[in-house]
Amino acid sequence: MEETAVDLLLAKAAGAVDGEGAPPGGPGAQAAAMRVNEKYSTLPAEDRSVHIINICAIEDIGYLPSEGTLLNSLSVDPDAECKYGLYFRDGKRKVDYVLVYHHKRASGGRTLARRAQHGDAGPAARSARQDQPLPGKAGPLGAGEPEPPLDYHEDDKRFRREEYEGNLVEAGLELERDEDTKIHGVGFVKIHAPWNVLCREAEFLKLKMPTKKLYHISETRGLLKKINSVLQKITDPIQPKVAEHRPQTTKRLSYPFSREKQHLFDLSDKDSFFDSKTRSTIVYEILKRTTCTKAKYSMGQGEGRKKDSALLNKRRKCDRYGITSLLANGVYSAAYPLHDGDYEGDNVEFNDRKLLYEEWACYGVFYKYQPIDLVRKYFGEKIGLYFAWLGVYTQMLIPASVVGIIVFLYGWATVDDNIPSMEMCDKRHNITMCPLCDRTCSYWKMSSACATARASHLFDNPATVFFSIFMALWAATFMEHWKRKQMRLNYRWDLTGFEEEEEAVKDHPRAEYEARVLEKSLRKESKNKEKRRHLPEEPTNKWRQRVKTAMAGVKLTDKVKLTWRDRFPAYFTNLVSIIFMIAVTFAIVLGVIIYRISTAAALAMNSSPSVRSNIRVTVTATAVIINLVVIILLDEVYGCIARWLTKIEVPKTEKSFEERLIFKAFLLKFVNSYTPIFYVAFFKGRFVGRPGDYVYIFRSFRMEECAPGGCLMELCIQLSIIMLGKQLIQNNLFEIGIPKMKKFIRYLRLKHQSPSDHDEHAKKKQRYEVDYTLEPFAGLTPEYMEMIIQFGFVTLFVASFPLAPLFALLNNIIEIRLDAKKFVTELRRPVAVRAKDIGIWYNILRGVGKLAVIINAFVISFTSDFIPRLVYLYMYSENGTMHGFVNHTLSSFNVSDFQNGTAPNDPLDLGYEVQICRYKDYREPPWSEHRYDISKDFWAVLAARLAFVIVFQNLVMFMSDFVDWVIPDIPKDISQQIHKEKVLMVELFMREEQGKQQLLDTWMEKDRKKAEPCNNHSPAPAAPPPPPPPDGPDFPGGSL
Repeated sequence: MEETAVDLLLAKAAGAVDGEGAPPGGPGAQAAAMRVNEKYSTLPAEDRSVHIINICAIEDIGYLPSEGTLLNSLSVDPDAECKYGLYFRDGKRKVDYVLVYHHKRASGGRTLARRAQHGDAGPAARSARQDQPLPGKAGPLGAGEPEPPLDYHEDDKRFRREEYEGNLVEAGLELERDEDTKIHGVGFVKIHAPWNVLCREAEFLKLKMPTKKLYHISETRGLLKKINSVLQKITDPIQPKVAEHRPQTTKRLSYPFSREKQHLFDLSDKDSFFDSKTRSTIVYEILKRTTCTKAKYSMGQGEGRKKDSALLNKRRKCDRYGITSLLANGVYSAAYPLHDGDYEGDNVEFNDRKLLYEEWACYGVFYKYQPIDLVRKYFGEKIGLYFAWLGVYTQMLIPASVVGIIVFLYGWATVDDNIPSMEMCDKRHNITMCPLCDRTCSYWKMSSACATARASHLFDNPATVFFSIFMALWAATFMEHWKRKQMRLNYRWDLTGFEEEEEAVKDHPRAEYEARVLEKSLRKESKNKEKRRHLPEEPTNKWRQRVKTAMAGVKLTDKVKLTWRDRFPAYFTNLVSIIFMIAVTFAIVLGVIIYRISTAAALAMNSSPSVRSNIRVTVTATAVIINLVVIILLDEVYGCIARWLTKIEVPKTEKSFEERLIFKAFLLKFVNSYTPIFYVAFFKGRFVGRPGDYVYIFRSFRMEECAPGGCLMELCIQLSIIMLGKQLIQNNLFEIGIPKMKKFIRYLRLKHQSPSDHDEHAKKKQRYEVDYTLEPFAGLTPEYMEMIIQFGFVTLFVASFPLAPLFALLNNIIEIRLDAKKFVTELRRPVAVRAKDIGIWYNILRGVGKLAVIINAFVISFTSDFIPRLVYLYMYSENGTMHGFVNHTLSSFNVSDFQNGTAPNDPLDLGYEVQICRYKDYREPPWSEHRYDISKDFWAVLAARLAFVIVFQNLVMFMSDFVDWVIPDIPKDISQQIHKEKVLMVELFMREEQGKQQLLDTWMEKDRKKAEPCNNHSPAPAAPPPPPPPDGPDFPGGSL
């Protein structure tokens, strides 16, 4: 009786949804409605034959005469039963993924409850469901109610969502819609993957899952074991309190999941066998694979709408709408997996997110190791590898920082013993230098540059050469150490056999590529139709012709692919745009050079002696700040341009798209960040000419010169300000300040809302509503990019700034926790992506490391005075000391040889008339026969510099390659464990086959024994012959 009443109520409810009213029933019908009310919230998915219940329609029927009768079973907080959005309304099925869309609510005084479900009914129910409105949609209005006007674009999106969600249900997923949310105009589709779908997709994706087989990990013995135990005790206070981080003595044997071999896996708890990260990955793969291709759009009357409809249909034929295309076209506004729960609060259930927040994402645990295994478990392998790489890089910066500090302290300790700087500071030498600019600048004393000369020795001393060699070897060691760490992680995370899966994923084409290929095939098809029009038509069957045309289009689409001719406009645009962007960077650097020259000339006219004495410091500092601001702004612009240039190329796969984007962004940002530094290191002061014959820019601005102590000190200032400024402003201030500002803006909006809205907002939101307000995950490219640029600052010009590793270390200690907090608290949970390495970033790191050897060789030989000092010491010094070095590097100029209009306006500024002034260069004196020509000393120094570059480069390259060769890529214990796993897997399958064979033999033996008694009891001499088998289709001829 109860089941009959249930069926009666659901049938009448469905009739109300279709617009068919019914008079209120009697007490029996109301009692049946009450029984349905008691069962509704816990009704199993498989027992539901009607999947949409319009609560308002049931109320209109009259089965619910009192308000809220249908929902009285939810008097206990229904949100608590579903753990505030982590589960479906039944509290049993977990939400694995969420789709978000915008909708326009119907105007009216009554709020519709829009919480309904898609169950996992049988195929018949699914096929019937395709003709019904999707859950949460407004069904047809009752009779007499006017139909609200709908925007036809919104109508088109709604049809696409209906079709796409229907296809998801056909793929086996279960959906539940919620439009009655606290965020107005936003609807949510919750997705759950049942067990059979998880098993099917895990087998398709070849996911390695742990089996029942446990084996012991071989441990080190002897002295190494004692050392490891001591290190574990010492480092125990800085280890995170996470179970996954403890050293493991046993490991489960992993094997790609197979439904035929489910007995190998521990399926005692099916709810936890696939963790939340794996479940969301599986659902995302289905979302990408499921497409929406039908054109169900109807647009009403009117010629304009018909034209728009034709255009939309034509465009739709040229695309296949997977989730990426649907997001790009605005059909859905977001798609993301849910976080495991809240991370802070008094009554928060313990979850992995809360554990990550406490042991990883807090600044108070900056001294602890990262729980990398837990990060991988929650965010996936790709993000886990990034943080593992960042941790290894930060650890390796510790020895580099220590050596850099020692080199700096060595320069500090020996500054008073440096003879060249002592000679420059000695006023008794009375060396008069030539003016630094035309007319406005006057002669000056070399002793006025004493502070610059002493500061230069801190970074320009023999120890910096050793430090450059050390950093080159450090870079090679870092790369090898990371490869070994990566192999250990691959073993622990069961990624050792990932190559085949990676190839399969890599070849999957992007939706944009498929759309472009389809457009090309349609163009070819239209051309073929035009050709066929001019041919005489043959009388053919219309349906047969349509089938042939469709088949031809399918075959054409399968064969067509984009060639270099199709991509040539995009390639040409890329080349021109990149060249233009690099030219813009050079133009900005040139503008800053002109600013420096003009500002120095303007300050030289100042009457204040203090201003004139600090011209170099003022000009250098302000120019570097301008460079820093321009670099930060152009970085953001170049990132957007690189993405646009990559999109118009239409790469085939996601891997190809990511690699091309990274290459373009790195090229543009590398040029943007390092061009000002390259100018100071290798070009400033090289092409200035000489007094009386200077080189001018635009015939007005004289090229600037280096200080008497060389350009190395200015290079150090430039490098330190740009490096520290980028880290402080771009990396940390932006990452902290922008999210705080966005939160503050949301708070102000909430404050200005109406009181009712404020009370509604103050209620506890569902998990998917809270996650929707978080920032979407934009990929790891920005995180890697800032670290690679920093790696360039640490290695490329380390000869000029030995403290660069120290500042990088301090930044990274903060950066790790900052990124961790951002991922845990401020970003939506990203989809877990499997990866066994850091991809193209490793090749970029190796390239930067190789380039660093060459650049440091040129910095030491051409920018610093290391080579000129060695040449003077061993070729020109009379007593084997550096006395007289400064005078040796200066040339003389007769002031009467100044060009007209270039001599100082105040030649008596020093208080006496100057006849000869000095300038830094190797040239013949004015009293020589070949006056002002390049001297032999210049060529001797140049030869020594080039010889040093060749020797240094080849020596360091050889030592780096030797380090690569000495250190194996795969640790010995890991290679043994991988081999052990393969052996154990073979043994496991051999035992399984032997067990099957033994079981088969046992059954055959039992059958034989059962047959023997029957033969013994039958009379042997008069045994009748067996009857012939029947003659039929299974037994032709009467015999088998």
